[in-house]
Amino acid sequence: MGQPNIIVHARVPLGAPAPAARAANVSQAGTIALALHEDLAPVEREWRQLEQDGDCTPFQSFAWLSAWQRHVGALAGTRPAIIVGRRGSEVMFILPLAVERGRLTRRLTFLGQDLCDYNAPLIARDFSRALGAEQFGALWREALRLIQARAALRHDMVVLEKMPRMLGMQSNPLLALEVRLHPSGAYETALGADWEAFYHAKRSSATRRRDRTKLKKLGELGAVRFVELTDDEIAATLEVLIAQKSKAFARMGVPNMFARPGYPAFFGDLARHSRALVHLSRLDVGATWAAINLGLTFGDCYYHILASYDDGDVARFGPGAAHLRELMRYAIGRGCKRFDFTVGDEPYKREWCETEQQLFDHSAAATWRGIPAAAGALAWGRLKRAIKHSALFWKLAQRARAALGALRRPGAAAADAREAE
Repeated sequence: MGQPNIIVHARVPLGAPAPAARAANVSQAGTIALALHEDLAPVEREWRQLEQDGDCTPFQSFAWLSAWQRHVGALAGTRPAIIVGRRGSEVMFILPLAVERGRLTRRLTFLGQDLCDYNAPLIARDFSRALGAEQFGALWREALRLIQARAALRHDMVVLEKMPRMLGMQSNPLLALEVRLHPSGAYETALGADWEAFYHAKRSSATRRRDRTKLKKLGELGAVRFVELTDDEIAATLEVLIAQKSKAFARMGVPNMFARPGYPAFFGDLARHSRALVHLSRLDVGATWAAINLGLTFGDCYYHILASYDDGDVARFGPGAAHLRELMRYAIGRGCKRFDFTVGDEPYKREWCETEQQLFDHSAAATWRGIPAAAGALAWGRLKRAIKHSALFWKLAQRARAALGALRRPGAAAADAREAE
């Protein structure tokens, strides 16, 4: 991308306070060396190795973030600021950060932050044994200094969102910062070894009977098939998924993510070239593509990312719910231990999941210009969480949002009447 690969190195002794991190004569033994990269390509090999051997989520995978920067970040002028921490030749962590341009301020965020359901560093399996919260705090301060020292990466505030508490079996080191709860939670369920046993444990007999009735009704409209896509079908299926999802966004009155520059190309790139990560499937009812899903398979988990359904006659009988059941059956069949519904507080997630996973945000000013922006981000986050966790206010907000969306599109009432999910 025309940027220098490695800008600067700094060695930080384990357990040393921040000032010692700047000493020029620190020995290699027992230290962490920090390197700042403004391009992902030079660290691709080490990055992919840490994905396999360490702890992270699929949203920190090289495939996901490199595609995001290529199709979305570059268009928006986002500049990667990748911090790699090494102990000798061993990569201990990678912080996939970036600087985004705003109207009045520049923000240091996670790379691809808005589109990632979970944001976090990639950490080695022995990271927690090697570094405590205090040591990582010194490394974090040094990382900020390295980034701020680059004119192209100077920023006014730090905004880190949707950080999970755990990465694998290790605590997320960034939660040592001053954090607050993210407005939304995330949900996952433990899968068993047998789909029927799992299904019977999760759903009551009345619910299973209702599922069978709806599936029978779908069958009366055409043969119901769960379809895993071939390469030739990917482009057309993804186009329909985007169209169906765009209609759903309009019904809900929320901004259409696919109207943002680069988003359709990003998902198209992933679906075509990252088949080990991306799982694209359909539920066909006769000739109708009744429901479509783009999920991720990573480690022992299936991640439910993008789901859509046709809003015609099939919508009355829950094609999206039927497709979801087939996806969980598929995940169990391929040996997944967990099914992650990712971020969002939709009621159907609670029906399948035992607990809510809390996510955390961090914001801090880096310059005087960032002080009001950081304060505004803090206030807005608290207000959103208060609204979302009040049944009354959240229902009112959803109704107001949907009403505004209906005003912007013709035939809204008729379409909403057909919606059954």
